[in-house]
Amino acid sequence: MNKMKNDKEITYYKVGIYLRLSNEDRNKLNKDDDSESIKNQRNLLLDYINNHPEFLLIDEYCDEDLSGAGTYRPEFERLIRDCELGKIDIVLCKSQSRFSRDMEIVEKYINNKFKEWNIRFIGLSDNADTENYGNKKSRQINGLVNEWYLEDVSNNIRSAFHSKMKQGEFISPFAPFGYEVSLYDNNKLIIDPIASSIVKEIYDLYLKGLGFTGIAHYLNDKNIPSPSLYKYRKGIKLNIISNRPREEIKWNTNTIKTILKNEIYIGNLIQGKRTTISYKNHKIINKDKSEWIKIENTHEAIIDKETFYMIQIAMKERTKPMKANGIVHNLSGKVFCKVCNRYMRKKNSSKHEYLVCSNNQNGYDNCKNKSAFRYDILEELILNYINKKIKLFYDLNFLETEFVKKRKNNFTKKINLLTKQKSELNNQIVKTKNYLKNLYEDKVNGIINEEQFKELIDNYNSDTNMLKNQLKFVNNELNYYTLKESNKIIKRTLDKYQQLEKLNRIIVDVFIDKIFIDKVNEKTKTRDIKINWNF
Repeated sequence: MNKMKNDKEITYYKVGIYLRLSNEDRNKLNKDDDSESIKNQRNLLLDYINNHPEFLLIDEYCDEDLSGAGTYRPEFERLIRDCELGKIDIVLCKSQSRFSRDMEIVEKYINNKFKEWNIRFIGLSDNADTENYGNKKSRQINGLVNEWYLEDVSNNIRSAFHSKMKQGEFISPFAPFGYEVSLYDNNKLIIDPIASSIVKEIYDLYLKGLGFTGIAHYLNDKNIPSPSLYKYRKGIKLNIISNRPREEIKWNTNTIKTILKNEIYIGNLIQGKRTTISYKNHKIINKDKSEWIKIENTHEAIIDKETFYMIQIAMKERTKPMKANGIVHNLSGKVFCKVCNRYMRKKNSSKHEYLVCSNNQNGYDNCKNKSAFRYDILEELILNYINKKIKLFYDLNFLETEFVKKRKNNFTKKINLLTKQKSELNNQIVKTKNYLKNLYEDKVNGIINEEQFKELIDNYNSDTNMLKNQLKFVNNELNYYTLKESNKIIKRTLDKYQQLEKLNRIIVDVFIDKIFIDKVNEKTKTRDIKINWNF
């Protein structure tokens, strides 16, 4: 822009000033030192413009409480758009680090795009000026120093968080549903009376036989707010990505399942499940379970441990609920035909519910076990059998009986076998990593070409994924049998249900593995029932 002044033509430059105040700067502020404040940055830049008559302030761009890493800053992005559109001739900052601490961003814009757009960059405190070709190296060195600073800050923060997690301190800004962060210690969880009552109700509903979907429908029908809606109504601002208005976000099966599987409700804190790729790449990745940090008894429990672990076993064994009401019936997936070993399915009539061999459906081979068995009668029989088991516990020292000892030994053998498999799989995964390293060396040394390298990498990825899937399966089985091995769960269960009045699904899962119903004996008109007990 050219204008005449005192018969002389003066070239004017459109200037945009960029100001940034990050969280780390705010923590440094005190009464005597506010040199990094937005106010002082602005005064410094405006004073510089006033001393240069050819500079015309066009706009101000100000980001507060945002890091200098990357471009996750709205005003920064607006500045870049205006630069590209030719609205600005000069970008003025207090320093290059105010513009960005990320060397990649510095190179992309200050040393490349700004040249392409014919834009001058000036940083006052560090003498950064793209019009001065002699200080490019010093600007790049400053950029590297800023980059190292960011990396150091990131590592220090990660280390501090890791230390807090190891000490059992809660580090998330938002408490899980059922709890809230203490007003006196933001690393401590305390029980939320209202939300915790809903958590207890969810566990009770599952004990009564409702599945994940059934529980979700029940809570939605009662207009009980979902966790995100509950927190929103309490004034807690969550970043929820949803196409629905927040008031319409309902309970769903995943939410119910997460609550039922979360050890937070028995007082255990499990953190460090996820992380970001780096301080520059904020993409979230899941960490291997072996890297999680678990500290027990860090806060007051909402659910007792015996109930929690019984439900974990039940979730492992439970079959799909009935579509009509979302309930898993008490004997679902437990009853089999003794003749052909097929499962017995449930049928309804106008008066009663029945169990029939599934091998008598159309399209299957006929089974000789054709007679149906009344479901209510079977439930009553099972209830009586279980009560006899409980009575046996009180008549004898049940946990010391040979049967229970044998059961525990069987589970221990299974656990030892799975532990050995887990160790072997981990060793194989380590070997594949060494193989990958050798593969790269062979490629660099020219032993294999690019095409061979790509083929071998594909094979490596396939083998690694297969090993990881096997390891996941073994870990799940190991957790399952470790839970079932515990005689404490049996004892607490027997103590809790000294005399059962009514059958429920959890009791069935704890006591019974399978039930076999034989065909009707033509002479006696009776049929045998065999129960495989869990103990």
